[in-house]
Amino acid sequence: MVAKMKKFTFLAFHKEYDRFLHDLRNLGMIHVVGQNRTEADEENLQQFVTEAKKLGETIKTLKKNRDKKTNAAFNKPDVALGKKIPVTIQTIEHRKSSLNQRLQVAVKEREALRPWGDFDPENIYRLRQANYQVHFFISPDNKYNPEWETTYDAVVLKKESSKTYFMTINHTEQMADLLDLEEIRLPDVSLSALDKLILSLREKINTEEEALQKLTNNLPSVEAALNELEAQMSFQKVSQSATPLADAKLMLLQGWAPAEKTPEIVSYMESKDAWFEVSDPQPDDDVPIQFQNNGFFRIFEPIAELYMLPKYNEIDLTPYFAPFYMLFFGLSLGDIGYGLFLFIVATLVKLLQKRKLSTGVKTILSLVQVLGASTMVAGLLTGGFFGFAVYDLDNPVSQALKEKVFFNNNQMFILSLVLGVIQILFGMCLKAANRIKQFGVIHALSTIGWIILLTSVIFAYLFPALMPMGGTLHLVVMGLSAVLIYFFNSPGKNPAVNLGLGLWDTYNMATGLLGDILSYVRLFALGLSGGILASVFNSLATGMSPDNAIAGPIVTILIFLIGHTINIFMNVLGAVVHPVRLTFVEFYKNSEFTGGGKKYTPFGEANG
Repeated sequence: MVAKMKKFTFLAFHKEYDRFLHDLRNLGMIHVVGQNRTEADEENLQQFVTEAKKLGETIKTLKKNRDKKTNAAFNKPDVALGKKIPVTIQTIEHRKSSLNQRLQVAVKEREALRPWGDFDPENIYRLRQANYQVHFFISPDNKYNPEWETTYDAVVLKKESSKTYFMTINHTEQMADLLDLEEIRLPDVSLSALDKLILSLREKINTEEEALQKLTNNLPSVEAALNELEAQMSFQKVSQSATPLADAKLMLLQGWAPAEKTPEIVSYMESKDAWFEVSDPQPDDDVPIQFQNNGFFRIFEPIAELYMLPKYNEIDLTPYFAPFYMLFFGLSLGDIGYGLFLFIVATLVKLLQKRKLSTGVKTILSLVQVLGASTMVAGLLTGGFFGFAVYDLDNPVSQALKEKVFFNNNQMFILSLVLGVIQILFGMCLKAANRIKQFGVIHALSTIGWIILLTSVIFAYLFPALMPMGGTLHLVVMGLSAVLIYFFNSPGKNPAVNLGLGLWDTYNMATGLLGDILSYVRLFALGLSGGILASVFNSLATGMSPDNAIAGPIVTILIFLIGHTINIFMNVLGAVVHPVRLTFVEFYKNSEFTGGGKKYTPFGEANG
C-alpha cells in the first residue's frame, strides 16, 4: 500500500532561510517540492554534477586497482584529501600513458633491430665518415643472389622465416636501385640500449602503478568527498525551491512527509520557532510515493519499482501481483533442483555476508529465497530435478506424489490459461476498486458489468446444472451486465454516446482479451523448454563421457555442471523477464494502472 502523506508549508525570513534549511536537513523527513530553476542556477548545479562525475570515476578507478588479496586497512576519511585525489590520479594516468607510448615505440624498434644483432650505431657513423656507404636490406631467400657478396661486398647477417638479412659496405650510394630492394632504416640506437630503455620504462610504469595502488587506501576519503558534494548539490536544489514573497523578504517552501511522522515533525519545528502549516493532499497535488507494505509483500517492491510508481490516489498493486509473480516464476523455471539451488545460494549469502549486506541486497536475497521455494513447489507438478524425471523412479514416495500432484503437459497448458483468466479477472476487479476510490461507484459500473458477464460465462461452463449456458438465469445476468456495459461506461454523457463507447469497448475487449489470456501460455512454454534442455544436457553428460574409469566421471561431471549452469542462467533470466511482462502488460493494463508517481526522497544528511 501507499503511505498516507501530509503537506507541509513553511515560511522563513530571508535572513534566516539558510539556518532554516539546515534545521530542515537535520530533521531528514521532508520531501521538498522542487521549483523551476533559472539558467544561472542550472549552471551552478552543472558544476556540482561535473565534480561529482569526476569523483565517481575516481572511485571506480580506485576499486578497479585495489588489490583484492591485500589486507591493508583503508585510511580514515579525509574530505579535503578526497577532493585532491582525482587530480593526483589524472597526473599518474597521464605519466603512465606517456610511458606506455614510449614503451610501445621502444618495443617496436627493438623488434625491428633484433634480426640485425647488437651493434654500436657509432661504428656505422664512423664508416660513413670514412666515405663508406652502409646499407641494410631484407630479401626473400629465392631472390637473394650470393654474387652480391663479391660484387657489392654484401654481408649476410641472418636468415629467418625465408628471408635473408644482409648489409652492404662500399662506396655506392644507390644500392637500393642496383639490387631492386627497399633499403631498411634502422634506429640510431643499439639493441642492448633498447633493452635497457624498455626495462627502465617498465620499472617507471610499475612505480606509477604502485603509487596508484597506495592511493586505493584513500577510497573512503573520495567517497566522503562525493557524499559531501552530493549533500551540497541537494542543499543547493532545495535552497532554490522556495518561492520569494513580500519583495523576497519571505521564503515560502513546500514539502511532504508520511502522516505517521507528523507529530515528530511538528514537535521538532515548534522547537525551532519556525512558521509552518500542515494540510491534507488535494486532488491535483503531485504527492510523492512511499511504499508501506509489510513482510512478504515488501520484498516485491523492487519489482514494482522497475516499471513506475503509482499515483497517490491509486491502489498500490504490489500486494496483488506478488503471489502471482511468485507462482509464475516457479512455473517458468519449473525444476525442483533449480529452485533448491537458488534457495540455498541466497540463504548462504545472507548467512555468511550478513553484516556486509545493505538492506536493498537483503531484500533481493529474500526475494530469491521466495522464488526458489516457489520453483521447488512448481517443480513437484512436473517432477523435474535437474532434468531427471523424479516420478519415473520406482519407489513409494515418488509414486504417491505422482498420483496426487503430477501434471502432464496438457494439464500444465490448461493451468497456464486458467491462471491467466484468474489474474485478468482479478485485475478488472482492482480496476473497479480503483475507479471507486478515485471517482466514485458510478464510474466503476461498466467494469463491474464486464466482470459479471465474464464470470457468468465461466460459471455456466463449469456448473451447467446450476446455471445453464444461455438459459433464462444466464440471459438475465447477461442482460444486467449489458446495461452496465453500454449505458454506464461514461457517466454524465448522452445515452447514445454511451452506447457507441460501449460498442467500441466491446470490440477492444473481444480482440484484446483472448490475446491477453494466450500470453500466459509462455509460462507453460518456458517451463517445458527448460526441462527439455536440462534433459538434453544430462544425455550429453552420460553419452559423451569416455569409457574410462577416471576420465569418464570427470567428463560427465564437467558437462553436467557447465550445461546446467548455462540452463539455469538462461531460464532464470526468462523466469524473471516473462512474469514481469505478464505483470506490467496484461495485469497492469486490465487493472487500468496509470502510474507516474515520484518516489518520496526526504531532504536529509544522507542526500543533502
